[in-house]
Amino acid sequence: MTTTPAPPPHSRTQWLAAAAVHTYTATGSVLALLMVHYSYRGDVDTVLWLFFAAMFVDGTDGMLARRFRVKELVPGFDGALLDNIVDYMTYVLAPMALLWANGYLPDGTFGGIVAAVPLMASCVQFCRTDAKPVVEGEHFFLGFPSYWNVLAFYVIATGMGTTATAVAILVCTVLVFVPIRYVYPSRTEALWQLTFVLTALWFVSYAVIVAQLPDPQALVVAGSVGYLVYYVALSLWLTLRQTKPTAQ
Repeated sequence: MTTTPAPPPHSRTQWLAAAAVHTYTATGSVLALLMVHYSYRGDVDTVLWLFFAAMFVDGTDGMLARRFRVKELVPGFDGALLDNIVDYMTYVLAPMALLWANGYLPDGTFGGIVAAVPLMASCVQFCRTDAKPVVEGEHFFLGFPSYWNVLAFYVIATGMGTTATAVAILVCTVLVFVPIRYVYPSRTEALWQLTFVLTALWFVSYAVIVAQLPDPQALVVAGSVGYLVYYVALSLWLTLRQTKPTAQ
């Protein structure tokens, strides 16, 4: 009878590298604090740049986590929970603080309600065990994936009025509970290469638009909106094509 040799012990350097990935993710919480701080100082451009930094961290930390095998090397630390905490702060709480503090929402109690509703809906979404289903081997977000920072960006970039902003927020809040499977840009394999290229171009357009505020070029804004059309169209197509979800 043969025995399987034990795997070699992990070096301290490997453990430190894995722990550094968690630290990298956790920097998003500091970015969220800065977002709220600058929102209430009225420094909208700085908050939008902080959104950009947070999205970059969120878009790269998963890749780094898999590269440095964080689940294996730091098994007692829940990186997925950390990611959800940071995402809630940067993608949900901070964008609503930005819009409410700087007059992008209706005045009075109604504006406060509009700011609060996405927070409540996203609490539900972030706690759902099926929020990131795997369908026929494909990874998705189930329901509108709380991209409130993206919505806030377009409110500012397009000069959307307070009424239109409130309507957009309420519609997206309803979509949180509609079981559309939205593309997970870094993990959905269908058209992954095209999605990756278009996502990278969207990030470039985001930076250009913020740099051009308060009067971004209409062509750049239209191009970035084109990416959103692609993202929604691909999500709807994959939702209609695939019908047997298995939560993971």
